[in-house]
Amino acid sequence: MIQHLYVHIPFCHRICPYCSFYKHQHGNTDMAGFVEAVLAEARREQALRELDLRTVYFGGGTPTALSEKHLERLLSGLREIFDFSRVTEYTSEVNPRTITASKAAMMRSQGVSRISLGIQAWDEPTLKILGRDHAPADAEETYQLLRGAGFDSVSLDLMFSIPGQSLQTWTETVEKTISLQPDHISAYNLNYEEDTEFFQRLRKGQYQEDEGRDAEFFYRALDRLEAAGYQHYEISNYAKPGFRSIHNESYWLGEEYLGLGPSAYSTAAGQRWQNIPDTARYMELIQAGQGTAQPGEELTEDRRRTERFGLELRTIRGLPTELVQPEQERMLATLENEGLLILKNGHIILTREGKPLVDSIAVALMG
Repeated sequence: MIQHLYVHIPFCHRICPYCSFYKHQHGNTDMAGFVEAVLAEARREQALRELDLRTVYFGGGTPTALSEKHLERLLSGLREIFDFSRVTEYTSEVNPRTITASKAAMMRSQGVSRISLGIQAWDEPTLKILGRDHAPADAEETYQLLRGAGFDSVSLDLMFSIPGQSLQTWTETVEKTISLQPDHISAYNLNYEEDTEFFQRLRKGQYQEDEGRDAEFFYRALDRLEAAGYQHYEISNYAKPGFRSIHNESYWLGEEYLGLGPSAYSTAAGQRWQNIPDTARYMELIQAGQGTAQPGEELTEDRRRTERFGLELRTIRGLPTELVQPEQERMLATLENEGLLILKNGHIILTREGKPLVDSIAVALMG
């Protein structure tokens, strides 16, 4: 039974040089036609699958890059197609300067209860390096607008280890964020993803990776945010009590989900598939009454086990010890003796010292 719905809106006003998600500018896209294509896909999937929706998440791209008229048509159309009566968390990503008070009020009236606002940084030089098209004042204005619209939860997204960013600048970003008292904070370590401008600059030697710097930035956020009352419930995520992202936790725990829109992933019945990452072709296929999914993959027991190491070890709950093979128990004991993890209630839980090393620890324990 699928309980989680993801809707991908691939449009951005500007393409950020670090982002590897499928996205593009509006170009000549028929936006009304795009909305109707997503709704047509929704009707098709509703007829095919058993759904008992508990969370909905609009991601991108930038969902609020849609005009108020088109976004309202999409939100209301989905409520007509799916039963939202048991949905407890309805999230939309928002970028500064893409939302008005009227659009926010409309989204709230359509049931959106949680906002994830992409701040990334609070200083002009870092925003410029990231290719963001907003100023710090725009971000704060957008945050206050969203607060005034009455959403149940507002999350702020930050990034660290950005080229040129100092520890002092990062500290000021964290402190500024805390001063606004959002319900949830995501703090992501910049990753250099293939098919991005940042990755090409890394290969040319213009940018450098530095694990020591990453750890220093990570600890600065961890210490300041925990001291401010935020629970560190996943490596990159902090929440006030009662404000964790239920939708994102469903991914980390391997639950089934349905994705709509170009390039969206779905996982159900032991299979994972992705919609074609081409908006124009996606719309053509929908209009022709054809499926939009590319050939998928079977989630074998080995594949699922690997994913559990990579995801559950990142969480506050930890990884069940039963997943560790007998031949890796000596490694588990070594990591415990080194103070990188503890064993509690049948789970492996990373310590403060182990958290920055989550990926290497996962590989070590998998064998």
